[in-house]
Amino acid sequence: MSQRPGAGVEVFPEWRDKPLDQVLYECRELLEDEEYPTVKRWREAGGKVLGHFQVHFPEEIAHAAGFLPFKIRGAPVDAVHADSRFGSYLCSILKTSLEIALSGAVELDMFVTHPICDAARNLAGVFGRNFEYPCQILYLPQNANSRHATSYLRDEYDRLKQTVEDVAGTSVSDDDIRGSLEVFNENRRLLRELYATKRDTPWAISADEAYVLVAVGGMIPREEHNELLKAVLPAIADRPARRQDKLRVVYEGGFCEQPPLDLIRSIGRSCYVVDDDLLIGLRWILEDVPTDGDPLLNLATAYLESSSYSPVQHDLRKPKEKMLLERIRAADAQAAIITAAKMCEPGLEEQVAYIQALEREEIPYFVSEFEENMTGFDGLEIQLETFLENILFD
Repeated sequence: MSQRPGAGVEVFPEWRDKPLDQVLYECRELLEDEEYPTVKRWREAGGKVLGHFQVHFPEEIAHAAGFLPFKIRGAPVDAVHADSRFGSYLCSILKTSLEIALSGAVELDMFVTHPICDAARNLAGVFGRNFEYPCQILYLPQNANSRHATSYLRDEYDRLKQTVEDVAGTSVSDDDIRGSLEVFNENRRLLRELYATKRDTPWAISADEAYVLVAVGGMIPREEHNELLKAVLPAIADRPARRQDKLRVVYEGGFCEQPPLDLIRSIGRSCYVVDDDLLIGLRWILEDVPTDGDPLLNLATAYLESSSYSPVQHDLRKPKEKMLLERIRAADAQAAIITAAKMCEPGLEEQVAYIQALEREEIPYFVSEFEENMTGFDGLEIQLETFLENILFD
């Protein structure tokens, strides 16, 4: 892979040569820093930034062109500038994602969204009216079961690649993409190991700690994220933590807008979150993507054939309620927490199917909603603790 501007620049050195607890603290600080210092450091070194909205995006294409793929996932900020660009009854993540760009907190060179819902599809147009850089929609297959879906998506990835090349001012070869596939394959393996630890020994890594380790991957080059994960995973395995008498639960509903970190921490105080769909786009592909043959075709095939599930992908082979039950069984969970972001139409619709499936299987469940800007969790925490205690002492 040829050298690109920004390549080799370390944008998150704060974690190095520190004990595990301090590393986790630095990750949390980065995640909550409204100035996005890693993006600024990347740009100061001459690198370009491609911002991509939830849920899944083929970051390898941007990475191969030398971009920093930056995951646009909203922010716990007030939409001071962005509020006037939207209607009232929309989820918060749309407004705050635009806000961090309008406020100058994040400077992009390209923006990509997806038609995961009506509001997200229109986000490219809203960005395009406010910024001069390319703002595109990546049209993922609406019918994942069509025999043409893979070839269609491969061509859509190629269309995206051409725009990426124009903005980067360089061509992207198949070998460039293969090199990026190797980096991201390693990242996916490390994330699977993190989640295996979370599932098998949840007392060694709390829900919020695992979350920040995943989330920083959308803010730094994947090479750096790989180094970070390779350093912390052995430290987590050696952590002197004792098992507590807590229920094992699966958390479902964090596929797009993200719950506040303090809410995740509050949930983790009451139970072991042994699996979840938080930031599932960063963990969407479940196996290594082959590096031989056509890399764009391999990426398209992996998206459709070797992937997780969410309410925004319509695949008859992966009914959401069936996939949730499989997630619960694979994690040996005793209950489920079913959530949805306020005003999230896909998430709220799936809750009905989830609840019906859980009731059929007689799996206890707790239903709630959240918003990324919420700050008070006392009432929800009391309700959750009551729910969990009823199961423990039933």
